[in-house]
Amino acid sequence: MIEKKLAAALAYIRSRTDFVPETAITLGSGLGGFADELEEKIIIDYADIPGMPVSTAPSHKGRFIFGKVSGVKTAVMQGRVHFYEGYDVQDVVMPLRLLRMMGAKNLFLTNSSGGINPAFSAGDFMLVTDHISLFVPSPLRGKNPDSLGVRFPDMSGVYDQDLRRLAHSVAERNGITLKEGVLVQTAGPNFETPAEIRFLKNAGADAVTMSTVIEAMAARHCGFRVLALSCISNLAAGVTDAPLTLEEVMEMGRIQAPVFRTLLHDLTGAAALRKKHGAL
Repeated sequence: MIEKKLAAALAYIRSRTDFVPETAITLGSGLGGFADELEEKIIIDYADIPGMPVSTAPSHKGRFIFGKVSGVKTAVMQGRVHFYEGYDVQDVVMPLRLLRMMGAKNLFLTNSSGGINPAFSAGDFMLVTDHISLFVPSPLRGKNPDSLGVRFPDMSGVYDQDLRRLAHSVAERNGITLKEGVLVQTAGPNFETPAEIRFLKNAGADAVTMSTVIEAMAARHCGFRVLALSCISNLAAGVTDAPLTLEEVMEMGRIQAPVFRTLLHDLTGAAALRKKHGAL
């Protein structure tokens, strides 16, 4: 069933373009403007693709944009699909599996997240080193599509060490501070309670989000080299006394978008250059 659904969606995309991306990028809340900067753009709305879930979250346009970033063929998800929108978890990761089937090798996941680590401040950037996925269902449940990956994939190194080192190098060159930490995904759409945040802190989480982790799991399963970057858009419940709002998340995303765009542009180009010289 999954494989037939993916095959039909891929056939439709291939009827529109023979584009083969090197890198795929998923844009989080407030970061959709990055997609408008691609050169030689080809745009395909999710709604036009057979069986494809459609983004309903605010600011998520819900479309693929294929083009070039720093001269590198890149596929951008301008808006992701969230589990809290009511979709089956396998539908949530369907866009990523399609991009892998199109030929993409590197995947850069971005998101806005709430800071749990007391050393974090709103506006910080966190490079994800590991994750906690226990609070959302695995995207690998059900029949395994053997064409994508093995039944029981190893998750001890989801976030590629070489890409993480490259990200630090790119950030340092641009005067950007990158912190590191463990990301946890909750189901949403409600923000967490202070008691839940204390629990997650004790479990080892540094930041919390409503996306990304299940995407990273599916991406690892199907052979992507994964990098994940979080913008700490706010401090989580109980870390601050202020009430949490979507507007706060969106505003910090807007403020930090230029820095995020710099990171993504330079990282895409640097990853391609490293691969050319056999370093990746």
